[in-house]
Amino acid sequence: MISKNQINNIRSLHLKKNRDLRKQFIAEGVKTVLELIKYRPDCLVEIYATEDFVIQNGDKIASNNINYFSITEHELEKISLQSTPNKVIAICNYFENQDVKIDFNTNFILYMDDIRDPGNFGTILRLANWFGSYTVFCSPQSCDVYNPKVIQSSMGAFMRVNCKYLNLSELVNKNKIQNIYGAVLTGNNLYKQNLQNGLIVVGNEANGISAENLKLINKPITIPCHVNNGTESLNAAMAASIIIAEFYRQLGT
Repeated sequence: MISKNQINNIRSLHLKKNRDLRKQFIAEGVKTVLELIKYRPDCLVEIYATEDFVIQNGDKIASNNINYFSITEHELEKISLQSTPNKVIAICNYFENQDVKIDFNTNFILYMDDIRDPGNFGTILRLANWFGSYTVFCSPQSCDVYNPKVIQSSMGAFMRVNCKYLNLSELVNKNKIQNIYGAVLTGNNLYKQNLQNGLIVVGNEANGISAENLKLINKPITIPCHVNNGTESLNAAMAASIIIAEFYRQLGT
């Protein structure tokens, strides 16, 4: 049985201001929570799960000394953001900030400029993880990495990809980045470029890269399209996937 106070405390983490205040976030679903138990048990505070999840995974929970509550499907629906909750919700502490030094001359790294859609944000984290990039930079206005929808759409990548929020100008100046690629509609054909390591800037879903950040782009690129395609632009996550795949094809191992 879950108390009304517990329900209110969990639901409060749906909002960023409460997550930041408590330094905690929600992770939902069997796959995500099992990965947290396996790889990041140190961050787990409490688990709220249906009886069958507890029966199947009780040994994993017990071996990591994680506090858990067995709840009904109806109670799970009260605390979940999902229309069809998947057996378990975990309350987790924010991850420790990692100050990782990156050599932009030997790596290609993504920068998300005002990516607001949590589905796009989480998908881009998943892409970065797939192609071996373990740090992603984001503008301060971009989506919160601990947004429950980011957690869901990243499919566990949020545990493996370090998100750093700072202005593009600060990042460029601090690291003296030479190659700053930007995904724009009027850039050079992506597939005809001899790509080099550096920073890849992907812009806002509706407005693209901000005017301020466009000034810093010294290697504008575009994904070529059919002349009569009739589509104005690509989804940010789709564009990022095409671009990072080409960088990986030319520069990856």
